Amino acid sequence: MIITIHNQATSEERARLMALLCRITGSQHPITTTTMDNREVIALDEQHINAAAYTALEQQSAVARLIPLKTPYQLVSRAFQREASNIVIGEVHGATPVTIGGNADPMIMAGPCAVENHEQLLSIARAVKQAGATVLRGGAFKPRTSPYQFQGLGIEGLHLLAEAREETGLPIITEVMEPAMVEEIAQYADILQIGARNMQNFALLRAAGQQSKKLPILLKRGLSATIDEWLLAAEYLVAAGNPNVILCERGIRSYDPQTRNVLDLTCIPLLHTLTHLPIVVDPSHATGRRELVPTMSRAAIAAEADGLIIETHLDPDNALCDGRQSITPQQLEKIVSETKALTQMVKRDLQVLNA
Repeated sequence: MIITIHNQATSEERARLMALLCRITGSQHPITTTTMDNREVIALDEQHINAAAYTALEQQSAVARLIPLKTPYQLVSRAFQREASNIVIGEVHGATPVTIGGNADPMIMAGPCAVENHEQLLSIARAVKQAGATVLRGGAFKPRTSPYQFQGLGIEGLHLLAEAREETGLPIITEVMEPAMVEEIAQYADILQIGARNMQNFALLRAAGQQSKKLPILLKRGLSATIDEWLLAAEYLVAAGNPNVILCERGIRSYDPQTRNVLDLTCIPLLHTLTHLPIVVDPSHATGRRELVPTMSRAAIAAEADGLIIETHLDPDNALCDGRQSITPQQLEKIVSETKALTQMVKRDLQVLNA
């Protein structure tokens, strides 16, 4: 159930409502509210709401509306918010703002898997901007399967990303791995990325949702996560106070070693019916092979993804991280061009079908 609060409710009316909710749920902790589409809302598990509790809530002067929902994920549900969310990226740290979701054209995020050094990052930042990407990706902290692989430059990498943004105007996206690092990384990043291995790190989800700047969060699908598990992870972020969530399909684990993962493009149209959140696709991690990235990028845009996040490197064969799946800026430029053409084609086809 979702409770929307009257904008004109007094502090006393709000306090009475919160006290009632604590009694209903048996919680001794403050009930979390969040703001969505200029509405202050509270989400509750339906199991707490019997007939008497429903009546008591209806009678609260602070309550504007009670919305019963059947889905386990509520705030991210299309049943709660019919219109697709538009998320603006880059305003907080002075980058060139870009919008993802809704009627915006697909966004292209590109850059190296890991920030390696000053020259590497600045060169690739200039190149991906020239190719037409509008967000720079780069890992300062890298979760690696082996403890002996390159783990990133850490704080130094964040400084380099901020310098690249200052020179190019591109907003930056980088990964956060620990709850304690959320606020510090938010001082540099324009989008916080939560990786596939942390999709159900609930302490990290809460910390990212509660971060003071409410920066957009890109939530990657877990390696074996179901759609419902993924959406419930997004619900953690929104319920904690941050509605600016972007979903990222990056492939799910299979038994076939020919590709790194299986890219589940079926999830794109399905998610558009289930949630109002934007959906981007990562063809780099999904395939693990750079020669497959352009084709799967086209397929994702044709399936109406809201954007792509692509690993790009000036010298992929010598990259310190994931060089096999990284493309060159020249290949990226072609993908950007194809994305624009496909977007116009899809829009025209939809207009004809809906005429």
